[in-house]
Amino acid sequence: MVNVLKVNTMKNIIALILVFAGISATNAQSLYSQLEKVSSYDQIAYPYQVHKQQLGNNITVAYMDEGQGKETILFVHGLGSYAPAWKKNIAGLKANYRCIAIDLPGFGRSSKNDYKSSMSFYADIVHEFIDSLGLDQVILAGHSMGGQISIIATLKKPERIKKLILVAPAGIETFTEGEKDWFRDAITAKAVMLTPLSSIEENLGHNFYKFPKEAQFMIKDRYAMTGCGDDFLWYCKANERCVQGMVNEPVFRDLGSLNLPTLIVFGEADKLIPNRYLNGGSTRKIGELANMKIKQSELFMVKKAGHFVSFEKADEVNGRILEFLSPNTP
Repeated sequence: MVNVLKVNTMKNIIALILVFAGISATNAQSLYSQLEKVSSYDQIAYPYQVHKQQLGNNITVAYMDEGQGKETILFVHGLGSYAPAWKKNIAGLKANYRCIAIDLPGFGRSSKNDYKSSMSFYADIVHEFIDSLGLDQVILAGHSMGGQISIIATLKKPERIKKLILVAPAGIETFTEGEKDWFRDAITAKAVMLTPLSSIEENLGHNFYKFPKEAQFMIKDRYAMTGCGDDFLWYCKANERCVQGMVNEPVFRDLGSLNLPTLIVFGEADKLIPNRYLNGGSTRKIGELANMKIKQSELFMVKKAGHFVSFEKADEVNGRILEFLSPNTP
């Protein structure tokens, strides 16, 4: 059972977990009431041209595809996020690599429906997408939940993944059964849907050491999507099911089965991993634990960076990725 003190921190924990969902305890008047809503996710501006790939079961995956390198980096976003979150990494890497960033089904411009939204579901989507583009092998990069999905995708078909880049990956921190039950019960589609928008900026700020002005588009887009009718409702449902999937499919015990070059990146000031209210401790310890378990791995800790380290310190992260992917690196 989760003790009383932990239960009393519920609102704070939700605020730290569902960044784009924007759960908050505040009831202040919305700071974003003058921003425009959109009626379709396709109206949300993306930094690069958006393509759409039809998969099975009437699932459409939207993606950005930049660069002409011989090797392909496939970027998988985190909980509640979308492909534009990788825009600074694409900009820094596309001169050397083909960079593809996808919207997972339920998010961004990809199709939305009654999807299972488990980590294995998304891992299968990743592989179906790879196959649909006729790619032999890819370098798989995942942030947060996307890191957990990338780990599962690699375990499913290791021969298809050449190298693995895990940016603040979820699924490594462990929780008790009581804590897992709490997460499942506390984070619901209704809570996401009824989020007071005045606190989106505050909650998004938890992902950064210092919130960068360049990230303000995430706030604008989170507000805009509330006008998307049924698609927004499915987005809310996807968030709920993703949280359930994350606690239902932890990857910690499987890390030793990974046997490919792996770069693990964490911001030293990550406020989300480990969960400060349930577990506490340092982010470095989580990174070192993953580095110890994964064969052929290396850990890169970035100073003055939070959970969204790949955006906040994109130049440093891009530089380290280029070193990691260098032909001289095994």
